[in-house]
Amino acid sequence: KVYFQCTFPHHSTRISPSSTSSFHQTSFPEHSSYPNTSMAQPDRKIALITGGSQGIGAATARVLVDKGFFVVINYSNNVQAAKKVIEDLGRENATSIMADASRVDEIENMVNTVVSMFGRIDALIANAAKLGLQDISETTEEGFDALFAINVKGPYFLAQKAAPHMPPGSHIVFLSTTQCHASTVTSNYLLYTMTKGAIEQMARVLAKGLGPKGIFVNAVAPGPTSTELFLNGKSKQLLDTLAGLSPHNRFGQPKDVAEAIGFLTQNQWVSGQVVKVNGGMA
Repeated sequence: KVYFQCTFPHHSTRISPSSTSSFHQTSFPEHSSYPNTSMAQPDRKIALITGGSQGIGAATARVLVDKGFFVVINYSNNVQAAKKVIEDLGRENATSIMADASRVDEIENMVNTVVSMFGRIDALIANAAKLGLQDISETTEEGFDALFAINVKGPYFLAQKAAPHMPPGSHIVFLSTTQCHASTVTSNYLLYTMTKGAIEQMARVLAKGLGPKGIFVNAVAPGPTSTELFLNGKSKQLLDTLAGLSPHNRFGQPKDVAEAIGFLTQNQWVSGQVVKVNGGMA
């Protein structure tokens, strides 16, 4: 059985996703700080970040906390990484929730849990993704479906479930990749860039659909960024070559991308755009 794990100040609980009502019926011990005073401040915005326990997601959490948000970090299985992010941010600024961001039932219950805790979502950052590299001749149906589930289906239904709980002036930011536009991309990036191409079109069209409700929708397309997801399995020679694609001859840092995301969560006019954060590589 799958559970969500929410970490409240001085208290941790696990919430069954079997039904929305199961959350409302959950009783919290009197010593629990739920809801914490800082959480309950009506003027403090709430951000939900999928894949927020490391890399760009964790850096985005820091940037948003610095901008005054209370941040909910979603993670799939790395409990220790999520705990470290919460400790670094301070429990008065962040909490965590465990859910598989590729499964619609878990996405729905995650959103319901956050809304039950805070009443709304002001910034939704769809960051969870996988980098599946294979040539078309090597792609299986199972692999195809799995990559689209986390990279496309997840963000799509995350936006669907969250949008009704997002007030005017709130923001959705999807994560894409600069490689969607790179003429030098190799054939083993085919499936991955297909998923990110879908994300970019989703941002453009959804911006029109949610605009009348006052919701701004954009995508951020990072270039090569020093994250575990990107660096893993690459030789030094390949990494040097990739760094050289930027005139600055380096990789971006997670904070570089996070600052662009942070800007988009504050702006009240930019919408339907794909912002490339790549050090001028394309």
